[in-house]
Amino acid sequence: TDPISLQLGTENLCGCLVRLLSKDPEWLSAKMKFFLPNMDLGSGDQSPDPTQRVIQQLSKLHTQGQSTWQEFIHCVCMELDVPLDLEVPLLSIWGHGDGFPRQLDIGEESQPDSQLHPGLKRPHQSCGSSPRPKQFKKQEQELAKRYLQLLRTSARQRYADRTPRPGQPLAFPQVYIPPILQWSRASAPFDAQEGAVTGDPKAEDGTDVNIWDLFNTKANRGPRVTVLLGKAGMGKTTLAHRLCQKWADGQLDRFQALFLFEFRQLNMITGFLTLPQLLFDLYLRPEAGPEAVFEYLQENANGTLLIFDGLDEVFQTAGPEDPASALTLFSRLCRGTLLPGCWVMATSRPGKLPACLPTEVATVHMWGFDGPRVEEYVSRFFNDQPSQEAALAELRADRRLWSMCALPALCRVACLCLYHLLPGSSPGQSAALLPTMTQNYVQMVLTLSPQGFLPAESLLGLGEVALQGLETGKIIFSAGDIPPPVMAFGAALGLMTSCVCMGPGHQETGYAFTHLSLQEFFAALHLMASPQVDKDTLSQHVTLTSRWVQRSKARLGLIDHLPTFLAGLASCACRPFLSLLAQQDEAWVGTKQAAVVQALRKLATRRLTGPKVVELCHCVGETQVPELAGFTAQSLPHQMPFHNFLLTYTDLAALTNILGHRDAPIHLDFEGCPLEPRCPEALAGCGQVENLSFKSRKCGDAFAKALSRCLPTMGSLKKLGLAGSKITAQGISHLVQALPLCPQLEEISFRDNQLKDWEVLSIVEVLPCLPRLRKLDLSLSNVSVSTLLSLTNVAVTCPTVRMLQVRKADLIFLLSPPTETATELQGDPDLRGNANQRKEAQRRSLALRLQKCQLGVHDVEVLIAQLREGPHLDEVDLSGNQLEDEGCQLMAEAAPRLHIARKLDLSSNGLSLAGACRVLSAVSMCRTLAELHVSLLHKTVVLKFAPEPEEQEVIQKRAAFPGSLTFQMPSDPLPCAPRIRLTHCALQAQHLEHLCKALGGSCCLRHLDLSGNALGDKGVALLAQLLPGLGALQSLNLSENDLSLDAVFSLTQCFSTLPWLVHLDFSSESQRVILRGDGRDRDLSAAGSLPEFQAGAQFLGFGQRRISRSFCLRECQLEPLSLSRLCETLEKCPGPLEVKLSCKVLSDQSLETLLHHLPRLPELSLLQLTQMELSPRSPLLLADIFSLCPRVQKVDLRSLHHATLHFRSSEEQEGGCCGRFTGCGLSQEHVEPLCWLLSKCEDLSQLDLSANLLGDAGLRCLLECLPQVPISGSLDLSHNGVSQESVLYLVETLPSCPRIREASVNLGSKQSFWVHFSRQEEARKTLRLSECSFGPEHVPRLATGLSQALWLTELTLTQCFLGLEQLTILLGLLKWPAGLLTLRVEEPWVGKAGVLTLLEVCAQASGNVTEISISETQQQLCIQLEFPHHENPEATTLRLAHCDLGTHHSLLARQLMETCARLRQLSLSQVNLCEASALLLQSLLLSLSELKNFRLTSSCVSSSVLAHLTSGLSHCHHLEELDLSNNQLGEEGTKVLTGALEGKCWLKRLDLSHLPLGGSTLVALTQGLSHMTLLQSLRLRAATSLEELGLSHNQIGDTGAQNLAAVLPGLPELRKIDLSANGIGPAGGARLAECLPLCRHLEELMLGYNALGDPTALGLARGLPRHLRVLHLTSSHLGPEGALSLGQALDGCPHMEEISLAENNLAGGVPHFHLGLPLLRQIDLVSCEIDNQTAKPLTASFVLCPALEEIMLSWNLLGDDAAADLARVLPQMGRLKRMDLEKNRITAYGAWLLAEGLAQGSGIQVIRLWNNPIHPEMVERLQSQEPRLDFAFFDNQPQVPHGT
Repeated sequence: TDPISLQLGTENLCGCLVRLLSKDPEWLSAKMKFFLPNMDLGSGDQSPDPTQRVIQQLSKLHTQGQSTWQEFIHCVCMELDVPLDLEVPLLSIWGHGDGFPRQLDIGEESQPDSQLHPGLKRPHQSCGSSPRPKQFKKQEQELAKRYLQLLRTSARQRYADRTPRPGQPLAFPQVYIPPILQWSRASAPFDAQEGAVTGDPKAEDGTDVNIWDLFNTKANRGPRVTVLLGKAGMGKTTLAHRLCQKWADGQLDRFQALFLFEFRQLNMITGFLTLPQLLFDLYLRPEAGPEAVFEYLQENANGTLLIFDGLDEVFQTAGPEDPASALTLFSRLCRGTLLPGCWVMATSRPGKLPACLPTEVATVHMWGFDGPRVEEYVSRFFNDQPSQEAALAELRADRRLWSMCALPALCRVACLCLYHLLPGSSPGQSAALLPTMTQNYVQMVLTLSPQGFLPAESLLGLGEVALQGLETGKIIFSAGDIPPPVMAFGAALGLMTSCVCMGPGHQETGYAFTHLSLQEFFAALHLMASPQVDKDTLSQHVTLTSRWVQRSKARLGLIDHLPTFLAGLASCACRPFLSLLAQQDEAWVGTKQAAVVQALRKLATRRLTGPKVVELCHCVGETQVPELAGFTAQSLPHQMPFHNFLLTYTDLAALTNILGHRDAPIHLDFEGCPLEPRCPEALAGCGQVENLSFKSRKCGDAFAKALSRCLPTMGSLKKLGLAGSKITAQGISHLVQALPLCPQLEEISFRDNQLKDWEVLSIVEVLPCLPRLRKLDLSLSNVSVSTLLSLTNVAVTCPTVRMLQVRKADLIFLLSPPTETATELQGDPDLRGNANQRKEAQRRSLALRLQKCQLGVHDVEVLIAQLREGPHLDEVDLSGNQLEDEGCQLMAEAAPRLHIARKLDLSSNGLSLAGACRVLSAVSMCRTLAELHVSLLHKTVVLKFAPEPEEQEVIQKRAAFPGSLTFQMPSDPLPCAPRIRLTHCALQAQHLEHLCKALGGSCCLRHLDLSGNALGDKGVALLAQLLPGLGALQSLNLSENDLSLDAVFSLTQCFSTLPWLVHLDFSSESQRVILRGDGRDRDLSAAGSLPEFQAGAQFLGFGQRRISRSFCLRECQLEPLSLSRLCETLEKCPGPLEVKLSCKVLSDQSLETLLHHLPRLPELSLLQLTQMELSPRSPLLLADIFSLCPRVQKVDLRSLHHATLHFRSSEEQEGGCCGRFTGCGLSQEHVEPLCWLLSKCEDLSQLDLSANLLGDAGLRCLLECLPQVPISGSLDLSHNGVSQESVLYLVETLPSCPRIREASVNLGSKQSFWVHFSRQEEARKTLRLSECSFGPEHVPRLATGLSQALWLTELTLTQCFLGLEQLTILLGLLKWPAGLLTLRVEEPWVGKAGVLTLLEVCAQASGNVTEISISETQQQLCIQLEFPHHENPEATTLRLAHCDLGTHHSLLARQLMETCARLRQLSLSQVNLCEASALLLQSLLLSLSELKNFRLTSSCVSSSVLAHLTSGLSHCHHLEELDLSNNQLGEEGTKVLTGALEGKCWLKRLDLSHLPLGGSTLVALTQGLSHMTLLQSLRLRAATSLEELGLSHNQIGDTGAQNLAAVLPGLPELRKIDLSANGIGPAGGARLAECLPLCRHLEELMLGYNALGDPTALGLARGLPRHLRVLHLTSSHLGPEGALSLGQALDGCPHMEEISLAENNLAGGVPHFHLGLPLLRQIDLVSCEIDNQTAKPLTASFVLCPALEEIMLSWNLLGDDAAADLARVLPQMGRLKRMDLEKNRITAYGAWLLAEGLAQGSGIQVIRLWNNPIHPEMVERLQSQEPRLDFAFFDNQPQVPHGT
């Protein structure tokens, strides 16, 4: 029976279902129980007839609703063997919601054939009462049957007509080989194991057993839309026609109707289009009754298949709702709004698919041919056996041609070319003509062309048509688009084909190229050969296009291979063909080819995405230009990602071809890419790939098999990743066989592959075969516990495994390859013999992390047995398992034998309190236990370990001190000092005895943490009695144990019973209770503090120290009784004691109780009361403590909340006291009692009453009481709300307080009020008043008070609002019997008033004006007055700073000349001198015969002004100081000024800084210096304070040095010479060295940063000045010879204090001394290339320099040996403060030696060790041991020496 008859037959669907289920009643009963679990399905009311029983059961199922019925129907189709003709209607009618019947009519009248497909009725069933509708329905069915038969006949005839006829150019057998198909979604058929439909290449032609699988989906609601994706040339169109042909031949019998449409034809339709028009007008019209046929197709849509070829060629821009769009019909068919239930299939290139496709669409990838398919195709293409063998031999010999044949279209072209090339050619010759895809097409054109003739014009015509079509988006051309000759040529050669384009109501013939790639090839020919196309236009077509797999756009574009063909035509092999085609010479063609190559070169320089890189590789490979290939390969980035786009074997072959020209390694990362299963084979032999990673669910066993074949050939591969795939045991077996052949692999990742036990174990078994492997990642695998234990056994036995981590999804092996590989061991018998010795020498440590693996007690026993035979363990983490008490105890007992170096984690294993105690007992004697932390509340059980004793012995041997000094090493290794933490374990008092018994066996327990338990006061009291039995702890934590003050009293008694107890800290509210020992002793004695260097812990011993103890009580209610009890307990505390108390409120009674107990605490050194409220009376109580307890040194009370009392020790009974009562609310009423209490203090050095409420009245009262208070230091009254009244009273009080030496008041924002005292009466007093806002009424009183303060010598008034008039009044009223007064006024108006006004004010002073200083920028006026007034003053000083002397006033001149007749100092700074000012100064200078000091600095003056000044200075013969620095003078002006030096034989200081001293000026200067026998200081540059002669940082050169050398003999009193950085060479240096011995008093010589060389050093060594103290020769180009000679000359020098030879290449010439330098304080040898050997004599010399304070040896080559030498001498250098060893080669061992030596030199403040090769962790540990080791980049503040 044919399929149509089956579909139109009268068999009832229900009847078929009933008959099917009657064959398997047990299955139906089981399903009834599954779907109806709550319904009684007893046999009481069931029919004995099996058929009726089935009907009853189906009725019950149907009554449950639509969803239950649909699920049942899907179960039937999935689980039973349902015939296909029954499965299709079952799923199409009842498998969806629209087919659910309202009622299931199966009764007694309805037999099993009582129901039909909806819409069809039995022929004998009546329709209404008339027989005519029955007859009409029958006629419709007949019309439909005839149309369906016509469809098959028409299709059969169509494909019969396609049989090629002899004589046609392309008349070859229509060979069809099914390509590789791969499902991309879960809708793949169940019989396709890995998603690839491979077909049967051996099947006979005309059959394909697997094409049906495209429509064999069995998903619940599987999509009826299938999209076939394949690159151009994969055979998509061929497959579509193949399906149509098979259907015509009756093989696809499940479909009644099949329609095939090509979008390239649908694009031609522009009118309105409906679905009937699409089916009947564009495909095949029924002979009659189209409406009836269409209605039938709608009713039987599940039997209709519509194929749309070329979805990527859709060019319509209309939206999916446009009724005129063919794409609209396609969209509605896909979404089921048209012809619901039909099957739709579309073909497309991969890329951006239209959005109209439903999300559940099934996509199938077409991958083309693999090797067997290529062979099969070739065998079928060639008829005779010799041709087949010859063609296959050519393909197999040429790998590139073989890889191109993976593309079916290209395989056909290659076979066509070989068909014509093989006859008459030698082996390999034919394939050599087909190296690229382009040349295949060129050869095809030559093959099809007439013999001996190339139709250039016709070919170019075809190319022009092809290019226009690509640019306009046209594939089908009309007759008018192509010239007739070109059309005839293309049709004759089979290059073009015709088609009939039908539309609604019209029909048209169209023409198209046989394939789109052929159209692109001819377009490329036109671009390369047409003279109308220039190079720029050609280059614009060389582009790259990304083809990501996205669904955002519906258009791909036509251009796919055009750039590739252009690149191929740029090959030199195509040049003759193009020259012939273009009818141009080869040079013309070469120009165009070069343009293409250049365009590709530019593209290679860009940063390209993955798709563009692949396309570029195709193009570059086509060019056959090695230089371009090499450039492209080198331009690729080191990390090359390929994400989310389709890749074929051909793509990877092109990439591999380019990588072959690359030198550097590359990393390839493929993620989310649809990959052809045999893709990896293309990478075979690629030696440039270092990392290879694949991550895609589309990779299966076939992919793994192909990967396994290529892996052994990739010799440089180090990292392999295959993640997120669908690989199974079969694929793993292939990979496991390949991995041993890749010994160079360092990392393998198979994560997220859902591997099972066998797969995991098989992978792990290859670990010994991979000697360089560092990581194996098998995460997201499904392994059992037994397999996990097998993995641990592998980790234990495999010598390279360093860590196994299994946690949730993680399963990772980390490995450390040995130094020798297994291959090397096998090859050398000697190496094999010593393998065990090497294994012992290179002991490995293993880390096991098995977290949340459901391990039980039995599993732990197995694991322990494995680990006992294994290596040392670094870490074992078994947290999150099910060990419980027994398993944890087993692990704890086994821990000492398992050699765990760091940590054992047993957290979250269900441990109880009893189990915790057993664990503690099990590890109590473990000598390597460092810490045990058990917290039952947080489920924490962690054991940490220290290095093993034998490892400590090795470290101790390494730490032996070099040389004669060795450490006192104990006979047995020190056991580890463990830290036991039993927190939140619900421990109570009754558990303590058992706990302490277990702890008593612990070796050297140091830290015990029992916080978070329930001990209570009773438990703590019991624990205090048991603590002595636990040894010398370092800390005890009892926090959060519900304790009260009673527990504190119990613990306080431990100060006398526990010698180790130093600190006790108790906080009531936060329940923090900490007992600690001495940190210093802990660091030195605890084995865990610095295990690497324990050997020197007792280095030369430490002196006995008195340990200071600390008691801290916070947040408690301190009542008098409690305080009394506490103090009585503390009386028994030995040694110095610090007490810190904190509570909310402390009453006066409690404070009095506490203070009265203080005399009974002789060892108390500090009492601190913080965070508490004290009463206003507390300052008086605390002030009285000075008399109650004479040991009180300082009382500090702040804000009535914080009080601190410092006590003297018994050895420090002398010294002043200090009282600070700040912010205590003190007012006038408190002043008298406070002063009375303080008067009882013998020596009050400081009193601070700031921030109180004294006010003017209180301050007046205090000042009145001051004579009674024995203050010898300072009194601070700041921030007390005082006014000008208090300031005036202070001035009036000065005469009555003779011990006041200084007072300063600021009434502005600072609000400061300070009074400083001396122990004896002070003859000189200073008063500073700031921001006092004095008014006119205050000035007379201020003047009166100042006139009575006879001892006042200095008065400063800063911004006191004292105006010009008030200042004049003040100066007139100030009168003293005798003395000097300096008055400084700083007001804003001083800078604006002008010099003349200020001088007029000064002239009105009642005393003699001896000094005037005016500074406009500082707004300051300074006047020095001398009393009583004399007519002829002897000492007058005038300083005019920042003033303008441009105006001459004769009266003022006379007054000044009278007042300043004996002026000794005149200073002009930053002035603008005009002619009048110069004349005034000239007159004044002429009258100053005793002028000692003249300064003219930072000024701009003219030459005439200089002449006046020079004239005036010429009469000042007694000048002792002349400063002419920083003036803006030319060289002429400088000469004029230097003229003033004549006759200045008394000159002692001369400053000519920043003056242009030329050669002639310098000669004149040196001549003048020869007459200045008293000159002590000469300054010739800025910002330098140099004595004697300073010329540094100039450029005097050798000439200037020689001139100075000529002058030096005439300056016998020189003490300091600084000629640094002056460009002096060996000649000038040697001349200076000759003259320096004549400077008999020279003390400092600085010649650094000059290229002096060894000649200067040798000259200095011959005549070194006897009194030399400082010698600086930094960066002076000294060598070993000069340095050694200097060292010998300096040896024994009695006055030398500082030597700097830094930045010289001394090498082996570092100076060392035999006699020593007794006064040497500093030696600088930075960056002198000093190594360990050179440093030995130098270090020994340091001992001979007892005064050394600083040694600088940074930036040298010192190592640990030099550090050992330095550490040996450090204890002997008592005055050494600092040593700089930055940027050397000292390791942690050398630094530790320095720390041990440093401990013996108490005066040393810091040793700098920045930038030495020391690990940061060791830096922290070394600094914790010795804080004076400084490893920071910036120099830290020097540490306070120990012992001070």
